[in-house]
Amino acid sequence: MTHVYVGMSGGVDSSLTAALLKEQGYKVTGVYMKNWTQDLPGMRCPWADDLADAKRVAVQLGIDFKVFDFEAEYKQKVVDYMIDEYKLGRTPNPDIMCNQEVKFKLFLEAALENGADMIATGHYARVKDGALLQAEDEAKDQTYFLYRVTREALEKTLFPLGEFKKSVVRDMAEARGLITARKKDSQGICFVGQIGIREFLSQYVQPMPGDIVDKVTGKKLGRHDGAIFYTLGQRHGLDVGGGLPYYVVGKDMSTNTVYATTNLNDEQLWRKEVNLGSVHWIDGLAPREGSYTVRSRHRGALLPARLYCNQGEWNIELDHAERAMTAGQSVVIYDGTTCLGGAIVQP
Repeated sequence: MTHVYVGMSGGVDSSLTAALLKEQGYKVTGVYMKNWTQDLPGMRCPWADDLADAKRVAVQLGIDFKVFDFEAEYKQKVVDYMIDEYKLGRTPNPDIMCNQEVKFKLFLEAALENGADMIATGHYARVKDGALLQAEDEAKDQTYFLYRVTREALEKTLFPLGEFKKSVVRDMAEARGLITARKKDSQGICFVGQIGIREFLSQYVQPMPGDIVDKVTGKKLGRHDGAIFYTLGQRHGLDVGGGLPYYVVGKDMSTNTVYATTNLNDEQLWRKEVNLGSVHWIDGLAPREGSYTVRSRHRGALLPARLYCNQGEWNIELDHAERAMTAGQSVVIYDGTTCLGGAIVQP
């Protein structure tokens, strides 16, 4: 009997994942990954409640349950990475790094060492012969967050929810009496719940007031409390008075200056040519140059683009310029419904 360790977060998706695999005849062990337990001012970390819910579901299902403590590694590999990237003026995605370094590396390795044959999670994605495919539910597809996982890891991974719509998942969980069936999905940063990125970074970065400057005229528009808190295309949070709305079009971390404009067509807000770094191909082999579709943010539209390599550097040329393609973001590349991999947007 194939033994599957299921990453159980205390939510409906991973709860139903465990239930379905048990019904399909697998030997199932539920695992809660203790990645983050720190409370923040005005925000209680929900980890204890999530752990309790995961345990309750395991009892309901009659499966074994374990806790894997990855908190130290998570702080180093995910949280510190995110903070360092923001300090450099970039906009990272911690969920992607969590999947690369924790769920499909540390968790997989620990599960196999503890006797598992495979792992499973509640991600909305599909795997076929080691290839990563988009979920049936396009609105919930999570391959964007999974593009840095390796083929070797995917060959030992099950995604039972990849064939279902989210609305059906809740109904299926309710039909099985799972206590998490109507539990709300977590929002915000993956490891601190509802708190926003600004509030989180404020715990680690001292406020550094600086100028907000009109990119065209050079006129000082107002003040900010740290360029680190602003990202390309941002409109809200710019306290620069009335009139036309201003948008962030750049920032200079060395001088702590944020540049803004009222011109929505400003060339710095739009990019058609994108240089890629930290390129990762799921099967380890670079694809041929040519036409693909790309996604520059989760739930963003799939954009037609040409992928090419110039003197060893990968680039994409979009059919149409895209707004706010920000350094540090991920661009994920698809051939039909197959996710080939992706890369980090360079300045």
